Amino acid sequence: TKVKNWMIMNEPAAFIGLGYMLGYHAPGKKGAFKFLKATHHACLAMADGGRIVRKNVDQANIGTTFSCSHVDAYQEKDKHRKAVKKIDALVNRLYIEPCLGLGYPIDGFPALKRIEKYFEEGDEERLKFDFDFIGLQNYFRIVGKKAGWPPLMWAKEVPAKKRDVPMNEMDFEVYPEGIYKVLKQFSKYEGIKNIIVTENGVCYEDHLEDGKIHDEKRIQFFKDYLGNVLKAKQEGVPVNGYLVWSLTDNFEWSEGYEPRFGLIYIDFETQKRYIKDSGYWFQELLR
Repeated sequence: TKVKNWMIMNEPAAFIGLGYMLGYHAPGKKGAFKFLKATHHACLAMADGGRIVRKNVDQANIGTTFSCSHVDAYQEKDKHRKAVKKIDALVNRLYIEPCLGLGYPIDGFPALKRIEKYFEEGDEERLKFDFDFIGLQNYFRIVGKKAGWPPLMWAKEVPAKKRDVPMNEMDFEVYPEGIYKVLKQFSKYEGIKNIIVTENGVCYEDHLEDGKIHDEKRIQFFKDYLGNVLKAKQEGVPVNGYLVWSLTDNFEWSEGYEPRFGLIYIDFETQKRYIKDSGYWFQELLR
């Protein structure tokens, strides 16, 4: 029987955090308790979804994906290191640890204990599911510091544009070592058998000239990030796949058509496609 690959959920930290914590994405219902309730329901749905596929699909290879970022302290001070632990708990630990049977990362972010308000009988066991693989999606590093706002969090990100670092067109820091560090971090969990980098890529300003896109910065991005993926693999991290975001330019959530991540350029008015230099570079790499 042919193996069938199944992805249960994509980036819960993104759609819940940006939707229910920051109100930046749909449904825009901001609030700490809305965030906690949505988090718990998403974690239950992720595990339940895995069980439903396991029961009904022969030879299913079941995974789920997590957006993740390496987190550093703004300065080597205790107050900033404590803030980083909270950010790491929310960004990297909150959705992976329940399915591994570790519960929610209350040790890193004590305010998460309030999530137990939404538990029903049997939920602790329901949260667990043995995924065949996990997907990691990495785009940028986060640098955090202690802050007086918002309450409960008492921590905030220091934006890349305030730190004089390389950035993409969405003002995310380009930090190739970050993908190595998150691969190492997630590989330390018992129960993770296989890791796939299910998204990694960059948006830069592209200029169409005589039907060509000369995107050397994007090529360098992939050289640097793939080098760090290979380094992690050579050190024993069970990473066995890498997917570029994205094949073509796309509609990027609330940013629309402005950020271009593709290996293939799309003229959105004519719908004509043009393979970028990075696309030809990847073609040669895969050969």
